[in-house]
Amino acid sequence: MASYVKFEVPKEISDRVINAISVAKDTGKIRKGANETTKSIESGKAMLVVIAADVNPEEIVMHLPILCEEKGIPFVYVPTKVDLGKAIGLTVTCAAIAIENLGGAKDEIEDILTKLGQKVPQKKEIKSESKEEKKPTKLAKEKKPKKKE
Repeated sequence: MASYVKFEVPKEISDRVINAISVAKDTGKIRKGANETTKSIESGKAMLVVIAADVNPEEIVMHLPILCEEKGIPFVYVPTKVDLGKAIGLTVTCAAIAIENLGGAKDEIEDILTKLGQKVPQKKEIKSESKEEKKPTKLAKEKKPKKKE
């Protein structure tokens, strides 16, 4: 078992996670790869992080469980990068994904996390300015016409 894997996930549950990811891919929103997953966690948008347990070198994903714990985001492991890549419809392997919108997989993922002793966080409202509230930016100083004498 890799050093970054903090707990073992039973095969039955990891199979259910793979199926739930496929549903979330079609009806929700997923970020693929270690870098995109990291950004999703740091911005607080990730609802669930899935990490492959066979990533080599481990440094690629070893920071993800720590980040998830700091942000209170649930995470789970699947056995291989190949399984994770296939679940999200890639022809290549994938080290990690972040699910930002659970879509139709919400109930299934909540059930899986309950069995693992974790809880799905409620999506926080992301505050964004409306177009009226934004101040226009000036790219260049406006030139005043010169007076003719």
